[in-house]
Amino acid sequence: MSEQPPPSPTPPAPHTPPLSFASPASRDRFEALVAEADAVSVDGWDFSWLDGRATEQRPSWGYARAMADRLAGARAALDIQTGGGEVLAAAPVLPPLTVATESWPPNIARATARLHPLGAVVVADADEPPLPFGDTAFDLVVSRHPVTTWWEEIARVLAPGGTYFSQQVGPASVFELVEYFLGPQPPEVRRARDPEDARAAAEAAGLDVVGLRAERLRTEFFDIGAVVYFLRKVIWMVPGFTVEQYRPQLAALHRRIEEDGPFIAHTARFLIEARKPL
Repeated sequence: MSEQPPPSPTPPAPHTPPLSFASPASRDRFEALVAEADAVSVDGWDFSWLDGRATEQRPSWGYARAMADRLAGARAALDIQTGGGEVLAAAPVLPPLTVATESWPPNIARATARLHPLGAVVVADADEPPLPFGDTAFDLVVSRHPVTTWWEEIARVLAPGGTYFSQQVGPASVFELVEYFLGPQPPEVRRARDPEDARAAAEAAGLDVVGLRAERLRTEFFDIGAVVYFLRKVIWMVPGFTVEQYRPQLAALHRRIEEDGPFIAHTARFLIEARKPL
């Protein structure tokens, strides 16, 4: 389960619901769940803490498997914004030259520990152009859920005939949760990260888009602790989120989950594959 930032959500709605619980037992469950989720570490990009507490439907195309197939046939590969290196490390075969970039210090340390034993090099990079590599350095560039895609830089570091293969977050992803806390978002925020915009940007950079697929996928939060953990970890969904600031909204959502069942949201994903002409 993972997310990347929607652009500039609007500030929280001014309405603050009062704290209200169905019973003292419900209140005690709320306090325990929130305290647990507020204390656990959110370093790295591993969402296993949510196992049994939240679910996210996976895209039908199987990104990790498809990426691994492409890695097996590559000579030199770059994984941009690798996180903790979790997806790259799962590939059965890595190219003779495999490099990953990451900007967040805790993830750099995790990716280094995970990928170095596999022969991959981790480069600390600010996720801003230029990429710290020479022209035509790689025949494969991959990225899962990049914050920003610098298409001109990808085109530059790809060798002629090389491929960019990426799963990305689409428009209005998990916005049921975003809008629960922040209120309705304007149309320009809801449509940001549209797959067709990615196609246009890739083509403007001189790449040929050979594949583009998009899906909306069901996500469920089974308890309020899962919501707290998710918003602490994915900090751009509700900017500045803290338990204390949003305690009344959290309490109301806790009661809603207890009475009506899991909170349902929908993630947006798209898969794009682009090639550099020979």
